[in-house]
Amino acid sequence: MANDMPAPRATGTTPEHIRNRSNIELFAASRDGACQRPKRNAKRPSRALRFGLGILAAVFALQADRDARATTERENPYSLLDQLGRVLAFVENEYVDPVSHQTLLEGALEGMVAKLDPHSSYLPAEDYAIFQSDTEGRFGGVGVEVDFGEDWVTVIAPIEGSPAERAGVRPGDRIVAINHMSVRGKRPAELVRQMRGTPGGKVLLTVSRPGSDKYLYFSLTREVISVASVASKGLSLGVGYLRIKAFQVGTHSELLSELGALRKKANGSPSGLILDLRNNPGGLVNEATAVADEFLTEGVVFTTRRRGKVVDEVRAMPGGALRQGKLVILVNEYTASSAELLSAALQDNRRGSVVGAPTFGKGSVQTIVDLPGGAGLRLTTLRYYTPLGHAIQAEGVKPDVLVPSAGGEFGVVREKNLEGHLSAEPGGPRETPALPLDPNAKEASASKETPTANATPPNSTREVPDDPRKGNDPALAVAFQMITGALSTPGEPAKK
Repeated sequence: MANDMPAPRATGTTPEHIRNRSNIELFAASRDGACQRPKRNAKRPSRALRFGLGILAAVFALQADRDARATTERENPYSLLDQLGRVLAFVENEYVDPVSHQTLLEGALEGMVAKLDPHSSYLPAEDYAIFQSDTEGRFGGVGVEVDFGEDWVTVIAPIEGSPAERAGVRPGDRIVAINHMSVRGKRPAELVRQMRGTPGGKVLLTVSRPGSDKYLYFSLTREVISVASVASKGLSLGVGYLRIKAFQVGTHSELLSELGALRKKANGSPSGLILDLRNNPGGLVNEATAVADEFLTEGVVFTTRRRGKVVDEVRAMPGGALRQGKLVILVNEYTASSAELLSAALQDNRRGSVVGAPTFGKGSVQTIVDLPGGAGLRLTTLRYYTPLGHAIQAEGVKPDVLVPSAGGEFGVVREKNLEGHLSAEPGGPRETPALPLDPNAKEASASKETPTANATPPNSTREVPDDPRKGNDPALAVAFQMITGALSTPGEPAKK
């Protein structure tokens, strides 16, 4: 869901997403990285829609009449309501095929909210149901984590034990059709609806596998997919590894459970912890705040501001289970929203060192509103700031130790590259910089392949080597050596 949840403070997650990415068929947001606050319930209108619109129009007409005396029609904002009515009537009467009021008005609502920024949206009932299931970490589906492209859907990884994994779907597979319907040009939400549904339903995936000249067909039966958001593993030399994939309902409890497993295996507390937040799109802010509390004993976790004024300051509470011991936080260009909030809180409070690539830069809060008929509204209402007052929005978190992702910056899309993104500060510029060019690109290239922008972090702890120095994950290897003292942390001399 990435935006709501009964939260003691606030909640959050990411958009239709980091590079259109879906975490486990995520409607993004999502793994959407969209930070959000607790829901508000919108009361159902007591009159028919037409009558309500008539009353509204009458009120605005009276105000417009007053304003018209002091301004021209072009300058009068209320004249646009009349324009909306004219367009609605003309389309309804003259469009080539009959079209329903619901389709037209929902389209108007979607367009109105989408015009604000990339993370505000009006969600019709079906889309809102998908959105809610994402934050709950439980839904009916086939169990694949995917990345949406223009021509195909790339499988990042099948979920362990899911129908997709059992059938042989592999990371890197390209889904070109779902139930015989091409995925080309389809919206991510539309494709998610085709893969998700009632458990027991059938889904046919047509897959193109690199290295194979024939299509592969996978007939899968939907099951209830429960997605764990935290994974752990004990590494050599007593180092503990914790990965948080997203912040959903229960993430804090999962973290404590995994910590208990690590301590049991190590017969005590680990010598240090690596907290992997790479490719974490965010999620519920209250869960991220609870995790921060475990690492901090005091100090500010984050502040929120609206229209230049501080709205809230969230502080850590004493007694956390992870308040002691060495800590290194791994981030990359797809660490977003509440995951950035957590990494910045630990960095600014000098609890741990941040290693990796600069983060995505989604530092806004979305408030979730339940609407009549099962629809929902996701509206950006606040900006996040780090404990030291730095804006996360469009700026991201800068690592203490920079370890570029494989492929460098070529093709990497961050918040600041999204059309219409919010500026770091109210009233600031909203320029959208061009994407970084490939330094190795040739003028005439026969290949249309786009290089992978980042090395995907381990999808399972089984892929994490006991000694990361012997693996192929440079950032993880650096973090491991910082914990063991082979490399110095910022401000500390290396052990000899």
